[in-house]
Amino acid sequence: MENKAVLDLLRECGSLLEGHFLLTSGKHSDRYCQCAKLLQYPDKAAQVVELVARQVGELGATVVVGPAMGGIVVAYELARQLGVRGIFTERVEEQMALRRGFTLTPQDRVLVSEDVVTTGKSTMEVIKLVESFGAQVVGLCCLVDRRMPGIELPLPLYSATTLQVQTFEPADCPLCRQNLPLEKPGSRKIFQ
Repeated sequence: MENKAVLDLLRECGSLLEGHFLLTSGKHSDRYCQCAKLLQYPDKAAQVVELVARQVGELGATVVVGPAMGGIVVAYELARQLGVRGIFTERVEEQMALRRGFTLTPQDRVLVSEDVVTTGKSTMEVIKLVESFGAQVVGLCCLVDRRMPGIELPLPLYSATTLQVQTFEPADCPLCRQNLPLEKPGSRKIFQ
């Protein structure tokens, strides 16, 4: 469910953009959420993360794991608020990995945390990595859940807000027909 207060805060920080955007998937959309703009303000980020922390506090996580880049600050702040360890994964040769001396054990109860979940691809990669260490994933969370209908995850996804975003195949994009400039604000390689 869209949380108006969170969406207002995202707009205020310049995180929630409206227009014509090229997504990582190659599709076009009318809205884009760049949580890095929110995360540059620790006080505002803490407010939004607190909404998630309240929902996941009873899951008994012992560590929060976030995928780089977007999940690093979120995982740190969520771990700080929950009083547990916070680490992050990185891509090494297109695979998620723990580096920098980070590790997990079978005793760890892991909360996977991201900034925005769209397709669930990074979340699923982190789950697979966590389970390869024998650790248990106890929950999934993000600041903004902007999954499209039909995107299912193996556990419930807790979020500060949901974001309804219209997406279009490039050939069927009404925004293209209106000659609106196409922007590519994301950080990941575009797959087509």
